[in-house]
Amino acid sequence: MRKIIGYLWLYFVSYPIFAQFNSEEIPRGMNEGTLVGVGMSQVKDTYLSPFTYSGWGARIFNERMTLLRNVRFSRQQIINVDISSTRNPAENVNDFGAFVDYSFTYHYRIHAGTNFRLMPGASAHLMGGFIYNTRNGNNPLSAKVDIDLGLSVLMFYTFRINKYPIILRYQGELPLGGVFFSPPYKSSYYEIFNEGNTAQVIDVNSFHNKVALKNYVTIDIPVHNSTLRMGYLNSLYYSNVNYLETRILSNTFMLGWVKKFVLK
Repeated sequence: MRKIIGYLWLYFVSYPIFAQFNSEEIPRGMNEGTLVGVGMSQVKDTYLSPFTYSGWGARIFNERMTLLRNVRFSRQQIINVDISSTRNPAENVNDFGAFVDYSFTYHYRIHAGTNFRLMPGASAHLMGGFIYNTRNGNNPLSAKVDIDLGLSVLMFYTFRINKYPIILRYQGELPLGGVFFSPPYKSSYYEIFNEGNTAQVIDVNSFHNKVALKNYVTIDIPVHNSTLRMGYLNSLYYSNVNYLETRILSNTFMLGWVKKFVLK
């Protein structure tokens, strides 16, 4: 399995490099969208508690999409900040979560019709954050750090209401493999960082111990000289390693604006 993950890493790291040379990486156009949103969140981390905590989540989402000169390739960068406040079933203990993730993706543009575009791609993803439990004394915090390579797909459909173009978009992201941080079962962070007990804290991840899936739907509506973007993001994160299970599920509705630039 480790050799397979190694080959996948080599392939997807080299893919953007070759794409740069083949696509004449000179920007042709760019759009940037910034959205904020709120929604529902569920968190379960057995390092902190065996229960599933439920509550609310808030998100800031920034995306830059650059169309490269030959039109076939585009480059996407996403920075996503996610915070949540959840409570246990008895509603007497809180979990607070905070995560920042960054993804860098190259998509290949396929024009499947006049109004429809399909764009498969390869991505690199970095995520870091923590979950804090207000009851635990010795181990109140669970840290998360992931580095992944995976697949991404974009689909656009354009239609018109009167003379105004409306763009409906779907994006899905699925990591194939990488490495992540996870403390061993019943091991404290004091033992890891102060006493140097770092065995098994870094593990290779793939479908056998981790699934992280994002589904992102947006609609762009022109408003005067600007573009209003409304979106929905479904995010599922699951891992089971070192006898510890983590589940993070969020459903967020977002609203923001898009800026479009023509680069010469």
